[in-house]
Amino acid sequence: MTRRGRIVAWTGGILGVLLLGTAGVGAWVYQHLDGNINGANIGLDGDRPVNLSPGSKNILVVGSDSRAGANAKYGRNLTTMQSDTLMVLHISADHQWATAVSFPRDSWVQIPACTQGNGSPSAPHHFKINEAFSIGGDTGDISKAAACTIKTVEKNTGLRIDHFTSVDFQGFKGMVNALGGIEVCPRHAIHDKKAHLDMAAGCQTVKDEQALGYVRTRYSVGDGSDLGRIGRQQEFMKALAAKAQSKLTSPGDLYGFLDSATKSLTTDKELAGLKPLYDLASTVKDIPSDRLTFLTVPNYPREADVPTDKANVVWQYPQAGELFSGLAHDRETGAAGKKKFEEAAKNPVTARSVRVRVLNGTGTPGQAASAAERLRKLGFTVVGTGNAPATDKTALTYPAGLGPQGEVLAARLPGTKAAESATAAPGMVTLTIGPDFPAEAGE
Repeated sequence: MTRRGRIVAWTGGILGVLLLGTAGVGAWVYQHLDGNINGANIGLDGDRPVNLSPGSKNILVVGSDSRAGANAKYGRNLTTMQSDTLMVLHISADHQWATAVSFPRDSWVQIPACTQGNGSPSAPHHFKINEAFSIGGDTGDISKAAACTIKTVEKNTGLRIDHFTSVDFQGFKGMVNALGGIEVCPRHAIHDKKAHLDMAAGCQTVKDEQALGYVRTRYSVGDGSDLGRIGRQQEFMKALAAKAQSKLTSPGDLYGFLDSATKSLTTDKELAGLKPLYDLASTVKDIPSDRLTFLTVPNYPREADVPTDKANVVWQYPQAGELFSGLAHDRETGAAGKKKFEEAAKNPVTARSVRVRVLNGTGTPGQAASAAERLRKLGFTVVGTGNAPATDKTALTYPAGLGPQGEVLAARLPGTKAAESATAAPGMVTLTIGPDFPAEAGE
């Protein structure tokens, strides 16, 4: 029940509504909790990925640290909404398995053009993935924040997002407090001014600001990465769900927990209510615990490609592509798939390790040089440029033994496929540009 409980916790603890009913609590309480949930009218425009597995569901979950009101003290000079945690929960069409994929908020990705709070479009660019939430939410409009985040996740994963849900800081604290706190056992003392946290080593019960600081702390624990924080957050939610199952046996305790959970919850219109959330949680609770997989998108430090960037990570290809394609086609990742990704992460094929020759097949002078510069910015090692016979289609070829390198480059070029060729130049990948060459190389 532990991994199952983590998903239930993320959906707001709505399974507890059953206990409310059996405890004889009246309809007014149900209506009150139902009314707490904020439904966002998320309008999405432009091309979106096709749903390749009808019946399956992809739910985007955001832990929001909006800096408005009581949350203002958690950020200096931050006036926009922020996303602190980002994950996609995939529920299979047959409801027999599920996979939750966490995205480090420092993931360096393509941010597409989004509608800002004032209605004007933002310019597409590359930045940390969590910026998407703040672009749309620059005036506090969570509908636009959700829309931009969905567009960003869809563009970079190819997954069709079906639902959105967000939980903010204050509601998280309320849930923890309603349980009387959660026990954590840090191995070392933690002193983190940014997270407003000052903790001694050893097991202790945390609640209120201290609980919030514990799941937010980053720079003062371990290697200071967002990956470590994701692990702590998952373990904390596991403990929260376990305590909720054992403690929430009285209507009073349960009401306090659910009141905080539902007040902090924003969903798309289709999920905005106790019944649709309960129906969602019910599909998850029947999934066998050994078929619930939690993992972080394969990644490595961007510093390996761009030495001056010591703060961000890039997704590791071809592994990330395999993960996204599998979910899009409703193929189970499972424990074996997770282990395979973890093993591959020990020796990633970085962009810098891929040697590329760029040839211009468009007939327009300067195209190879322009593409080469773009690839260098992404970290690839461009070994030369030149001209090729005119072609109608961009081609990416590699010699025997360089398949992973070809796939790494292809992953950054939407719509481009890599193919082995007996005539390809040895020791490098050859990119021949046609008129269909993507307008913007991705990451």
